[in-house]
Amino acid sequence: MMEIIEFKNVSHRDILHNISGYFRENKITTFIGPSGAGKTTCLKHINGLLSPASGDVFYRGENINDADIVKLRKKAGMAFQSAPMLSGTVYDNLNLPLKIFNKELEQDRAIELLGMVELDGSFLERKVSTLSGGEKSRIALARTFVSKPEVLLLDEITSSLDYTLVREIERLVQKLQQEHNLTVIWITHDLAQAERVSDDIWFLHRGELLLQGPIDTLYSSDNTIIQQFLRGER
Repeated sequence: MMEIIEFKNVSHRDILHNISGYFRENKITTFIGPSGAGKTTCLKHINGLLSPASGDVFYRGENINDADIVKLRKKAGMAFQSAPMLSGTVYDNLNLPLKIFNKELEQDRAIELLGMVELDGSFLERKVSTLSGGEKSRIALARTFVSKPEVLLLDEITSSLDYTLVREIERLVQKLQQEHNLTVIWITHDLAQAERVSDDIWFLHRGELLLQGPIDTLYSSDNTIIQQFLRGER
């Protein structure tokens, strides 16, 4: 299986320490570990929001520091729990990634994006203030597809939802991943969620990558910190 993204000895201030690992293409990898472990910082290195203090991040073999940052961010769509939502309509929010470049999202394309997240075209003119938490999560996902990405970067996108909505969003992400051959990199605080959706995991602790591999390797690890995490001692 091809590696689409690779970290080589990446450090960032006092947050990440000599991280080396990779993400397999067309797979779902979850970041897990205690709060403050460096998970979000890792994610921001993938689409160029942050640059390593030392070490390198590669996307399809190209050093991200040498890449065209606009093209890179089109390839790596990002959605997160506190994703900014304009106070206007759903269309206004779907159009946000293009508005930066003084472009407009065609209505047919906007309806297509809504269909991808199982919402109908009537949502286009809905005010964001009238949406439920689950609907907002779907709109945030739809917005990541405006630029037709290869990679989805998801940061705690279900943490404020009830269990039923969590499962709906998980199913939707897995469906989109399969239909569009996506690589998904997903931060979650929920170990059960990681078990349900992951092909691979990265376990971080205090800025160090303690484990990388298929989800099953988490339970066979003899690392004391990982064992404590699995017992809920966080």
